[in-house]
Amino acid sequence: MLGGSVVGKAWAAIDSQGRFATVAVLESAVAAEPRWREAFAAIADSLGMQPGGQAYVYADFSADAPWVAYSAEAGPGAETLLRALGADYHPVPTDTRAAAPVSGIPQATDPPPQPVSGVPQPTSGPPAMPWAVQVGPVSGMPVSGTPVSGMPVSAEPVSVTPHSPAPQAVSSSAEMSPHGPFGDQARRIQPSAPPKRRAGFWIGATALILVAALAGGTAAWVVSGGEPEAPQVTPTAASTAFPTAAAVDPSFKPWAQAAPYSPEERALAVAAPSLVFVEAVFTGYVRDARTNALLRTAPVAFTRRCSAFLVTPNGHALTSSSCVRPAEENARQIALDAVARMLVREKKLGDGEVADYVRTNLSKVRFTGVDVGTEPASEVYGQLNDAKGNLTTDPAMPAQVVRTLSTEAGNTTLIKFARENLPVVELNPSATLAEGSSLLMLGFATSDTDFRTATYRPQSKLVTITGTGRRGSVSIYRINEDIGTASHGGIALDPSGRVAGMIDQDQARPDRANRVVLPTSTLAGLLGEAGAGNALGEQDKLYRGGLDAYFAGEHAAAITRLETVAQNAPANLLAQAYRQNAIERQQNEGMKQSGSVWPVVLLASLGAALLAGLIVLVVALTRRRRA
Repeated sequence: MLGGSVVGKAWAAIDSQGRFATVAVLESAVAAEPRWREAFAAIADSLGMQPGGQAYVYADFSADAPWVAYSAEAGPGAETLLRALGADYHPVPTDTRAAAPVSGIPQATDPPPQPVSGVPQPTSGPPAMPWAVQVGPVSGMPVSGTPVSGMPVSAEPVSVTPHSPAPQAVSSSAEMSPHGPFGDQARRIQPSAPPKRRAGFWIGATALILVAALAGGTAAWVVSGGEPEAPQVTPTAASTAFPTAAAVDPSFKPWAQAAPYSPEERALAVAAPSLVFVEAVFTGYVRDARTNALLRTAPVAFTRRCSAFLVTPNGHALTSSSCVRPAEENARQIALDAVARMLVREKKLGDGEVADYVRTNLSKVRFTGVDVGTEPASEVYGQLNDAKGNLTTDPAMPAQVVRTLSTEAGNTTLIKFARENLPVVELNPSATLAEGSSLLMLGFATSDTDFRTATYRPQSKLVTITGTGRRGSVSIYRINEDIGTASHGGIALDPSGRVAGMIDQDQARPDRANRVVLPTSTLAGLLGEAGAGNALGEQDKLYRGGLDAYFAGEHAAAITRLETVAQNAPANLLAQAYRQNAIERQQNEGMKQSGSVWPVVLLASLGAALLAGLIVLVVALTRRRRA
């Protein structure tokens, strides 16, 4: 237990995967009041949605004693929640010699503190526990008089009866009667003297047993190798058994996206660092196709967002042509739609008239640059890990379009970011796609409704190929689910974490959902035409070696390799995250090993003691027979 208040307690915990957590538990008596239970759940949700807040990883708000678990890497979440409830939180003292007991009912000699109005009132005197302090209720949350915790302690004295004095010894000596037939007054039978106590023998036997037990325990300890040494790697988090913060906390956690230590987790860990969020901005003018007159004097701009993945350490990446180099007709339609929505804001067009306006005028306009006959201006930016919309400065990386395949030829574009030493994913040219087979999809998505300020994060989903088709000269494979609107250009992974295909839009669907996979052969063909081969860098190879060691349980090797990657390739946040995971797993196993030695020592000591006891018993019986 870490601490608590009158309404609940905070506990340190370890989940089934060995990860540290802190858990806030609401007292069951307090939870009997529905408004306290609702406040507990509402505040937990609110803390996770606040800027810089901490979201919980597990919770059960319907339990008799509702609880919420937080990752210990992200900070003292349980304590934060209990403090947010308005109660005066008290941590458990770290000095165990002076601290009050954690379990059981401590005896209190002082009267219980007087209750404050609005706080759960105990019906009988509760024990004076370290956290039983007077606090105010959560704002707006009246509390009934249900006791929070504690049972009254009996104050009845216990009577003690003194022992009676030992009885006097009775003589066992017998004397002959003076009135016997022989009438001899002399004692005929003399009583034998009692046998001497063999105190020295039993003291020696006891010492022999103790020496044998001690020797047996020491021998077992030596054979078992003694206590295991503490891990030699210094953790980057707090140097306690329950770290309060990690050096890095990526939003995309492969061990949370798939079953821990599964092939899916490893595939995501291998490929995720190479995923890039792409934003392309197009600026031009909408003109009358016959007269070249401007429909609006102001330029028209629109934005396209999608995913991409890096194929060379020096910044080459593959993405969707529909995103960064849309066909002229598609660009014209998007620009005309933007004009229609401007007219709606100016009250010159109704909301329901936008589609008809675009359809009627699409063939009558052109979308050009500043001058007639020039292309609209375009800018492409990319972001690793979490991404924000409308960002054109660092950490956004500018990119240039290198080579493009049309929609019918593959709808794939090669771009190059202006940055070096980037994490790379490997293509699998021999990957086979077939109806009914499964693929692990990886791309960017968002749940934000405001397009202008939306945050995009990597997401994964296991899908099934439901059918095949053709688009021009290219085979396409339709899948049963979609990750999100910005996932086209993302990766379809094979079980080893290599690229089996690229996610694309299904142009046959009215919603153009991202439910098509393009084969790797199309991607490899574009790289070959551009003269940019797919190659892993030195840090990519070292990163994969670190993951191999991590999933094999070789923690020391994993920590060393992943630390090198984290230092030399800082864009790969998962290298640092998995290094931290390896440190924690190493510490957990070290603690388990240190506790496993003593059962061996105890059993060996007991065995030695029993053997010595048998020897003593045999010796004693032999001497008695001789006597």
